Amino acid sequence: MAKGKKLFIKLVSAAGTGFFYVKRKNPRRTPDKLEFRKYDPRVNRHVLFTEQKMK
Repeated sequence: MAKGKKLFIKLVSAAGTGFFYVKRKNPRRTPDKLEFRKYDPRVNRHVLFTEQKMK
């Protein structure tokens, strides 16, 4: 059986702190960009995290 094509993406904080999370994503299932409200410890609150490509 073949494995699905999953990519690693980086979720970057919209607060501009440079903090990020790493997540796996299946581009066939979710072709649009991901956005989550997650905790940013550098500003001590939940902020919007948006998807960027890993380098």
